[in-house]
Amino acid sequence: MAVLAESGSNPDVELLYDINGLARSAPHWFDRTMEFVGEYGLLLAMVLLVVWCWWSVRRRGQEDAATSVAALVWAPLAAGIAVLVNIPIRGFVSRPRPFVDHQGLDVLVSGKTDFSFVSDHATLTMALGVGLFVANRRFGIAGIGLALLEGFCRVYMGVHYPTDVIGGFALGTAVTLLLAPLASALLTPLMKAVERAPKVSWIVRRRAAADVPVVPGARRSVEPLDSEERDLAA
Repeated sequence: MAVLAESGSNPDVELLYDINGLARSAPHWFDRTMEFVGEYGLLLAMVLLVVWCWWSVRRRGQEDAATSVAALVWAPLAAGIAVLVNIPIRGFVSRPRPFVDHQGLDVLVSGKTDFSFVSDHATLTMALGVGLFVANRRFGIAGIGLALLEGFCRVYMGVHYPTDVIGGFALGTAVTLLLAPLASALLTPLMKAVERAPKVSWIVRRRAAADVPVVPGARRSVEPLDSEERDLAA
């Protein structure tokens, strides 16, 4: 391929052309689908996955529910912090988007004028995926899978180099895991306090039948007397 010859033997650029080349041969409707999925769809799916995991945790109401909910709260916070950390990194590296320096790319999203390294989308989704994994492995594996798909989409769309995506994965993972102990120390007591508060305990744990207020006039079940109480009654 002539374009590859012009780009030299840089594997990052070669992989960019290989993946983005799939868009050139794909149907128009598929490219439009990938554009939506890579730009908005997978981010929305990650948010819904976090909400689903929270609903599952509070519905089970296990003893460690407060710890799990604290980890879930940390996931979006970590994603936001990782994006903030990325701001000076992008300015320092100042790497142009791949379509600026390389011809022949099929760019599916226009208007990208900021720098390329590292990918915000890859950073966000991987931070959320790793945060989910800390809270719940089953949901976390699904979240990490969505993050990997997001990274592929960004290269497919022609807006990022593969190393931009890898850098985003590394940044999101590092921020989530390195700050997780501090986040857990701060958020877990907060979630336990929420669990003890009657009006907002539903955030952490589904209200049990014993916690439901008794309607005036309704019959309440009486616990059987133990042997000592029966002896005293006799």
